[in-house]
Amino acid sequence: MYGETLAVRNAGISLARGEVVAITGQSGSGKSSLLYCLAGVLPVARGEVCFGGRALSDLDDEALSTLRREQFGFVFQYGELLPELTIEENTALPLRLAGQRKAEAHMAAAGILSRLGLEKLRERRPSQVSGGQCQRVAVARALVHKPAIVFADEPTGSLDSGNAAAVLKEFLSLARSQGTAVVLVTHDSQVAAQADSRYTMCDGELTEQARKAS
Repeated sequence: MYGETLAVRNAGISLARGEVVAITGQSGSGKSSLLYCLAGVLPVARGEVCFGGRALSDLDDEALSTLRREQFGFVFQYGELLPELTIEENTALPLRLAGQRKAEAHMAAAGILSRLGLEKLRERRPSQVSGGQCQRVAVARALVHKPAIVFADEPTGSLDSGNAAAVLKEFLSLARSQGTAVVLVTHDSQVAAQADSRYTMCDGELTEQARKAS
């Protein structure tokens, strides 16, 4: 809710392990607000957001922060990598924040970077690689700790069509292979078509549009 305006209403959505859900809609329709409510970043004024059978509203700030750090991953439109860290350090960050030893965290980071074809860029900084490569690093960082869910807000929106298709394919393939669910906000119908189920937001209301046959 923003002032007296409900940004999201009548929005019911559920995710299974490894499922990819796309949310589409025009700018200002409430897509990103819904995403951040689901991730526990924005509080909900009405209704509940539950994870593992427990309402996020029942968690105190410390428990909610721990949940987001350990069970959730995030990919943003422009990557949001830390410029002062190397590619490997950026990727290892979720593991380091969770208390994992540096050597173990960097080994895991190197492994996932290799899977994404980025092993030769490990010691570079974000300013030294391309936009498409930065976005692959953002995907690696979101998935390195094998979270239950990744929340992705226009993850290919800043890329050209060729890079966008490649990054999306790698992202969803890796997420599905490790059983990580994905909530994907996008304005691109071709991106949404890669999801297992698709929803449309309009004036804050969510409608299911399509679900792939199992």
